[in-house]
Amino acid sequence: MSARKAVGPDSPERVRPERVRKPLYNAPTPASAALHYADDPTPILEAMYRRIWETSMHDMPFVNSALSVVAIGFRRHEGDWVGAVITPWFLNLFVLPGGGTLWSDLASGDRVRIQFPVGELEFIADYDPGGDIPAYQYCPLFAPVSQFATHAAALAAAEEALKALFTVAPEAIAEAPAMPLQDAAVATDAESIPSRRAFFRGLAGHHS
Repeated sequence: MSARKAVGPDSPERVRPERVRKPLYNAPTPASAALHYADDPTPILEAMYRRIWETSMHDMPFVNSALSVVAIGFRRHEGDWVGAVITPWFLNLFVLPGGGTLWSDLASGDRVRIQFPVGELEFIADYDPGGDIPAYQYCPLFAPVSQFATHAAALAAAEEALKALFTVAPEAIAEAPAMPLQDAAVATDAESIPSRRAFFRGLAGHHS
């Protein structure tokens, strides 16, 4: 019987390969510039989220079935498309590429601050080359949307947010009384939606 060779602590036989920690998921980086929308992207957005609602979100416990899918107020700003989207699970502002100066190509999950008349707001990038809309950026306003009793209430909040986005100066926001953004969600009609300044005070992160 052959003798077993002793293996010391520094022997090559005891050396194990180094384990390299890798992230579970690496968001894909856009391989090319995003498609620019020459026309209002409202129909494409609504079709995409209606399909998601009907196929994968309809039975989720956190959705608000009183709300419908609708894109609101999309317009060009600095050459790109800006508007709001309501679904039974969120109310967000959106930026889509239109060939302007607001847009920048980012990987999913990347964050970017975009300048509006209300001030700088942080948007989150979403990139899926196989999606109905391969690239868009969104600024969360409400998620979930269970606070809204009716679709009309959510619609009024979205319209008010868009008015604030394009008409309120940063110095006007600084004069507004403090009000958390989520306080706007208890409104049930257009008259009870908080002022534009108070609404965006929480969103833009201004403090008196």
